[in-house]
Amino acid sequence: MKDYYIHTEKLCVGYNGTSLIKDMEIVLKKGEILTLIGPNGAGKSTVLKSIAGQLEPLSGVVWMENEALSQMTGGERAKKMSALFTEKIKTEMMTCRDVTATGRYPYTGRFGILSQEDERIVEEVMDLVHVADIGEQDFRRVSDGQRQRVMLARAICQEQEILILDEPTSYLDVRYKLEFLSTLQEMREKKGLTVILSLHELELAARISDQILCLKGEYVNRYGTPEEIFRSGYMRELFDIGTGSFDEENGSMELEPPMGIADVFVIAGGGSGRSAYRRLQREGKAFRTGILYENDLDVPVARALASEVFVTKAFEPVQRHTVERAKEGLNQCRRVICCRESFRSFEAANRELLAYAGQTGKEVEMVRG
Repeated sequence: MKDYYIHTEKLCVGYNGTSLIKDMEIVLKKGEILTLIGPNGAGKSTVLKSIAGQLEPLSGVVWMENEALSQMTGGERAKKMSALFTEKIKTEMMTCRDVTATGRYPYTGRFGILSQEDERIVEEVMDLVHVADIGEQDFRRVSDGQRQRVMLARAICQEQEILILDEPTSYLDVRYKLEFLSTLQEMREKKGLTVILSLHELELAARISDQILCLKGEYVNRYGTPEEIFRSGYMRELFDIGTGSFDEENGSMELEPPMGIADVFVIAGGGSGRSAYRRLQREGKAFRTGILYENDLDVPVARALASEVFVTKAFEPVQRHTVERAKEGLNQCRRVICCRESFRSFEAANRELLAYAGQTGKEVEMVRG
């Protein structure tokens, strides 16, 4: 295991002598990001606490650069590893800057006095995590999202080589989720930071991770790269999805398709139909759609929500029998929604469908995709 920065050997974790996850074998190189995913209660936080040394493993070993974590003192671990968990910390009369500065305590000695260099690092990190403007505010009085960012700044201030984060984006809006993950990637690239975290947002896990660990049941359910993990149908199995759908390839999550007779035909393509599909789903109106190339952005949503989808091969002319089948489907509909303002040369089949709808007296609604 000399090539790996951190790895586990037959790691078994749990509480009060009762195992939750058994025989975990994790291998991670320096500068890689490992994300834990799985249903609530699967043991993600327990695994993270065991790796961080906050929870004693029931058996097995966590190795850091070929040194057993159990053999390190608390001070030695604090200078190598920083952790941010979801539990609220207790603060008394502390500003956001005070809380951030506690991340420097492993370096200050017994009196906890910050040097000029410590002060510089605190200011730099608060700017990096976008909390400098609330530095003098009472930590207890800022929003959950702001507290989360302050705690991230505190963890980064330790300047550790390993950062462990438990659901760090839970209280962040879209802007700060993206900024936070971008910060992690930047630190990984510039400082060789190794990150182990848990996420609920599967689409984010697929984009940021080098490795993904899937937890379900007593053993690791699957472990590998995002390309190996996000295979068609696996998220339904991992999370026991019984209602709606999740498309692993593009991270599209959709509700249940509308039931009943499909009397609406949607002419779309180029991603223009997704809004119409979801509007029809909300209205509970079943629909057909086409003609779509198999690599079109509309296809995943169409397949999840439409009663019938007319699809053709990418980069090839639309076959005549596909056009005729789509016309048959359109004949069974009362109304047509066209999401295309104009048709390009490779969309001649859909131009023909729209003309056919007019010829057959269908009610046609033109919408912007």
